[in-house]
Amino acid sequence: MFESLQERLGSILNGLTGRGALSDADVAAALREVRRALIEADVALDVVRSFTDKVRAKAVGAEVLKSIKPGQMVVKIVHDELVDMLGAEGVTIDLNAPAPVVIMMVGLQGSGKTTTTGKIGKRLTERSKKKVLLASLDTRRPAAQEQLRQLGVQTGVDTLPIIAGQTPVEIAARAVQAAKLGGHDVVILDTAGRTHIDEPLMVEMADIRKKANPHEILLVADALTGQDAVNLARSFDERVGITGLVLTRMDGDGRGGAALSMRAVTGKPIKLIATGEKMDALEEFYPRRIADRILGMGDIVSLVEKAAENIDAEKAAAMAKKMQSGKFDLNDLADQIGQMQKLGGMGGIMGMMPGMGKMKDQMAAAGLDDSIFKRQLAIISSMTAAERTNPDLLKHSRKQRIAKGSGTNAADINKLLKMHRQMADMMKAMGGKGKGGIMKQMMGGLGAKMGLGGMGGMGGMPDLSKMDPKQLEALQKQAEAAGFGKGGGLPGLPGGLGGGLGGGLPRLPGLGGGLPGLPKKKG
Repeated sequence: MFESLQERLGSILNGLTGRGALSDADVAAALREVRRALIEADVALDVVRSFTDKVRAKAVGAEVLKSIKPGQMVVKIVHDELVDMLGAEGVTIDLNAPAPVVIMMVGLQGSGKTTTTGKIGKRLTERSKKKVLLASLDTRRPAAQEQLRQLGVQTGVDTLPIIAGQTPVEIAARAVQAAKLGGHDVVILDTAGRTHIDEPLMVEMADIRKKANPHEILLVADALTGQDAVNLARSFDERVGITGLVLTRMDGDGRGGAALSMRAVTGKPIKLIATGEKMDALEEFYPRRIADRILGMGDIVSLVEKAAENIDAEKAAAMAKKMQSGKFDLNDLADQIGQMQKLGGMGGIMGMMPGMGKMKDQMAAAGLDDSIFKRQLAIISSMTAAERTNPDLLKHSRKQRIAKGSGTNAADINKLLKMHRQMADMMKAMGGKGKGGIMKQMMGGLGAKMGLGGMGGMGGMPDLSKMDPKQLEALQKQAEAAGFGKGGGLPGLPGGLGGGLGGGLPRLPGLGGGLPGLPKKKG
């Protein structure tokens, strides 16, 4: 979503950090470019003016110009103002009200209200352990009520039975009553939309609000909406009174202006973002993490959380134990690749790692993408169980058979086997005897240098969400100094980022030992 903005701001701010000293003219020129980049990203003009005025007021002071690294000070100011624009802290859906808590979903037709209603119902059921009732108030769009019922069946969430002929206000009253009688904790009302804002729509929303008395009114907006997003948010806030925003299609190739504009104009927090079509593709919105991504600082915290959700802790612990004994066969490698794909693939992981944005583009240009891992999985799937357990069996005739079965060639198979040997050797070294293995020693040393205590095991992982960009950058440098990421370029995810997820994440393939086929950095 923010890739074009990230690229523009990155090149502008890199020009500042590369200089030893800055003049007022340098800062003014950079801010003109920042202003242009934000306008091109479809950020509302009044929001752009306010942002650049605030940055300018702080960036041209003597404190910046006389600091040791004035360029980095300007980057920090831009980062802090981005966080302020997006909302200082992440705000989640408020469920602190007498049951049933009523959540009303509003927005234009096509913004993704019904799907988002199903996603929120699933999220509250699974994560917050709430009993949720979904109710469709959309009597105009054909099959809208049936669509929500099907989503309820798919996610295992209760839906209000459909009764033909009722008005939206009557359905809202029935939904609240049914939630009370059924012992539901939350009832989510999916209201009707229009192709544009009109008076009858606003009157209907106001009537539903009066009848159902919702605790939360969430405006669902398409993140690909351009300048009109500001008028949309302002109109709904003035007429209905929204409590928060949910942005859909954040995985699209839009320029991100809607996300930056709507929060700044309404003052209402962005509570959730939809990052895909699947029913679990819904995330909480953390302003600081988004600002980090926009400025190319990565988002390690979200990566760790995503890993915790997608990786089976028991399976990870069993894998770690197996690795300590020096055993690592092609079945294990396939598991590692599969887990990497669950985390968003190579691009998804690199997009969350500090300073990796540019390398991601270079790799894409060189043809190094997730198709490599798909080929590798195809090769492993074409082997017999004995061959996967004992790769030494793979001689010329067997490789020819596997190549035909997987649609690859002998060179691809040899590359995979070389990668497997390197990883097996690395795992054996990490599980070595002595003081808990190389990995544990390195993480302990890193934690001591950072003043964070031991970083291995449960409870030892530092709270990255409370670290400012400078501390994260220092952590990254310490990791590199300790030897992580050498021999191939990418800083590693050592031992599952310090083994902080109960038994430790299995090391991701290629990360830390260098991506297969990626040339080493010079120097």
